[in-house]
Amino acid sequence: MKAALMAGLAGILFSLGLGLGGMTDPAKVVGFLDVAGDWQPGLAFVMAGAMGTYALLRRLIVRQRRAPVLAPTFPALGNARPDARLVAGAALFGAGWGLAGYCPGPAFTSVGSGANTAPLFVAAMVGGMLLFQLWEKRPVPARVQAPVPQR
Repeated sequence: MKAALMAGLAGILFSLGLGLGGMTDPAKVVGFLDVAGDWQPGLAFVMAGAMGTYALLRRLIVRQRRAPVLAPTFPALGNARPDARLVAGAALFGAGWGLAGYCPGPAFTSVGSGANTAPLFVAAMVGGMLLFQLWEKRPVPARVQAPVPQR
């Protein structure tokens, strides 16, 4: 129960931050992404503030605590190299963000605020997630290795 309450509180706090920062306004997001046209850099300050707050607080909290409140250990910071799957996923995410002006968090927040285009975006996003899960669960035929020619 404690974990569910904390997750709900974090979600509400996140939604409020997205709304106050202007991340739920697709026109602002598209203006931010339009670096070759009428660029609106305001969201860069929102993102920089979020990253700076996270980096500072994570350092302080990890130094003061042995474990998070609701988990046995802190997650390790990854240093994995990007692979083709990550790059392709990032490209799809970026294309969707640029075309619609929404990413997942702001889209769900916008549904709650009554934005008229957000429900369609969320439905398409959830549909894409379901299609991806089906794709991942599909049976993959075993590769047949060609015989090595004898000399």
